[in-house]
Amino acid sequence: MANKRIAITIGDPAGIGPEIVLKAMAETGLSQCLSAEIRVFGSRRVLEDMSSLLGLSFGDSFWNETVVDVPGPELPSEYPGKVSAACGQHAFNYIEAAAAYAMEDPAHSAVVTAPINKEALRAAGVPYIGHTEILGGLTDSHDPLTMFETLGLRVFFLTRHVSLRQACDMITEDRILDYIRRCTAALARLGITDGKMAVAGLNPHCGEHGLFGNEEREVEKAVKRAVSEGYDVVGPVGPDSVFHLAKIGRFDSVLSLYHDQGHIATKTLDFERTIAFTLGLPFLRTSVDHGTAFDIAGKKTASSVSMEEAVKLALKYL
Repeated sequence: MANKRIAITIGDPAGIGPEIVLKAMAETGLSQCLSAEIRVFGSRRVLEDMSSLLGLSFGDSFWNETVVDVPGPELPSEYPGKVSAACGQHAFNYIEAAAAYAMEDPAHSAVVTAPINKEALRAAGVPYIGHTEILGGLTDSHDPLTMFETLGLRVFFLTRHVSLRQACDMITEDRILDYIRRCTAALARLGITDGKMAVAGLNPHCGEHGLFGNEEREVEKAVKRAVSEGYDVVGPVGPDSVFHLAKIGRFDSVLSLYHDQGHIATKTLDFERTIAFTLGLPFLRTSVDHGTAFDIAGKKTASSVSMEEAVKLALKYL
């Protein structure tokens, strides 16, 4: 049996990524449950500084074998908590190096990512807006899927980093049908082959048959076609109830129509244990689903629970 390989990126050096990665690596319960080859991709200087600040001690094997020192531009003397082009470039370089490592054996590899900052990426001239787009570009993967999982609730996203007005324009019969097909296939690759998918509505009460919104008609047409192809899917289901119904077991996954619709549901259920998946890449990617938290960067107060869960779920589905 091939070894499972997990590549962890430390995210933007100015954020809480370095702290939560080191805390996760020092967590005894996490280390005991892992049966994988782990590599941490980041700046060794950043990690050593953070290790010293946290009072954590790691052996030579961690620094020489687990940590992959990824080069980047010189960092500002006082970088924690501040947006900078240098940190944005570092964050991109870590992702690029981790993806290259995973591509050596994609079927047995997962990339686990700490948070990055979109302003810092833009300042660095990185031509991508976020992790999903970066990894899609680096692996030549068309329109990768985003899925959140927390406490058994799985949520996919029809649209991601676009304005709400743009998201409404993207709610089309063909796009929804394509996502039903691809989300079902992605779940199957994770070993989830049974279960019903629900497609969320958009408008209050699913538009009341067009009284205040017609987007649900696109959902109805897509679901009808999907059912005729043999997919176990229903919709539209009222957005005020669909996530609760999935939480109690009525549905095994939900296709959310826009970014915040699904984010609010999962993060309200359990903020720290909401884990983001990118599916449709050659390898599995999981991530914490919180930001860089510049306001607490370097203050030793960041929780590593989400990072620990992201690593555990990566191992579970590999």
